[in-house]
Amino acid sequence: MEEISKYGKYKDTGIEWIGEIPENWDVKKIKHRCYVKGRVGWKGLKSSEFLTDGFSYLVTGTDFKNDTVDWDNCYHIDEERYNEDPYIQLQNEDLLITKDGTIGKLAVVTNLDKPACLNSGIFVVRSIKDDFSTRFLLWVLKSSIFTDFNGLTAYGSTIQHLYQNVFVEFAFAFPPVNTQISIADYLQKKTAEIDHIIANKQKLIALYEEEKQAIINQVVTKGLDPNLKMKDSGVEWLGEIPEHWEQKNLKYLARVQTGGTPKIQNAKMDYFADSTINWYTPSDFYNDGVLEDSNRKINEFAVDDNEVEIFPENSVYLVSIGATLGKVGLSKTKASANQQINVIIFDKSLLNPFYGYYFLVSNKEMIKLEADYTTLPILNQTKTKSLTIAYPNLKEQDEIVQYIDKECVRINTILEKFNKQIDLLKEYRTTLISEVVTGKIKVPNTIEA
Repeated sequence: MEEISKYGKYKDTGIEWIGEIPENWDVKKIKHRCYVKGRVGWKGLKSSEFLTDGFSYLVTGTDFKNDTVDWDNCYHIDEERYNEDPYIQLQNEDLLITKDGTIGKLAVVTNLDKPACLNSGIFVVRSIKDDFSTRFLLWVLKSSIFTDFNGLTAYGSTIQHLYQNVFVEFAFAFPPVNTQISIADYLQKKTAEIDHIIANKQKLIALYEEEKQAIINQVVTKGLDPNLKMKDSGVEWLGEIPEHWEQKNLKYLARVQTGGTPKIQNAKMDYFADSTINWYTPSDFYNDGVLEDSNRKINEFAVDDNEVEIFPENSVYLVSIGATLGKVGLSKTKASANQQINVIIFDKSLLNPFYGYYFLVSNKEMIKLEADYTTLPILNQTKTKSLTIAYPNLKEQDEIVQYIDKECVRINTILEKFNKQIDLLKEYRTTLISEVVTGKIKVPNTIEA
């Protein structure tokens, strides 16, 4: 474990998001050490001007990769457009920051092999003093210090645009240039180590998720006994199933209803005010799993006015339109849903709802293939009702559900541990950056001036 040390003496900056800094450090604003420029509106580029090859690279926010610019994927523009604005003609060591859309994506310009300039939505930040490193500023802007600053200066709760006149006023701890370079090198190395550990844990998570999916897929199509005699289901994607199992279209096993959204023009009141009833939308399906709490809720007046339907406990919710089509969730409590979701209420005398849920989770990729594709993929009620379900008797269904539940608990316990470790590593990473760029932690081998 690396020993953490501090600088000799500290002084108070009087700035909330910085706090104390080493005695020989200063505080500077971006405008003191940089100029900041972006592409002005009247010089905006049309999509027809984006070339696959040409005189100059055209850098957009999507070209930022691992804190540098991915030149191989950049568009190009012609020489005339490049020469319009010398202030956004890029140089090595320029720092780039996105100012629209996703705010605060960062990259340092390196390995520039031909002219390059900016598209709209990006500031170029260039050092105008020899005592300042843009690589150091990169880490300052990655820190929670910059996040806190944005929170203090932004209009509204969510930043939609990083304004130049606000950005240049950002004040930060300013060490001697040799210390700046040491800090940049140190954080690049340390965060890479942390990111490597995180990536390895994420790979393990992916493997365990695959294992969980494989277990579900196996037992809801082949059963628990590997010695069972099999038969051809006649359904290509389903393949062979145990000989004694049945298969039916969903319409013979369940009631299928489409959710709804209250019509504002018909509302006598706000159906979302003082609301307590879960009202699921596709945004609530983070992963396939049990639905416990919706982002938005409706009240009983929406039910009384027949604007929405309340579905019984243990209903299965299937996203039936858009990019997340095929995602499946199960609500153990009574709830409602919007019109993008088909709700499946299984006949419990024929099918254990949890078995039905696991079967749909197992075959969600096949479900997607049943969708109609126009502007958006959509799986209407008729298509949903025609989905094929293979199943054994209720006793065997219960056994399969119990087995899956047990295995999921085992795997989810492991996944929870890994996710907590990742959260702690990310928290440590964030804290480390902020503590180092404000001098709360001294970078090893740094010589104080």
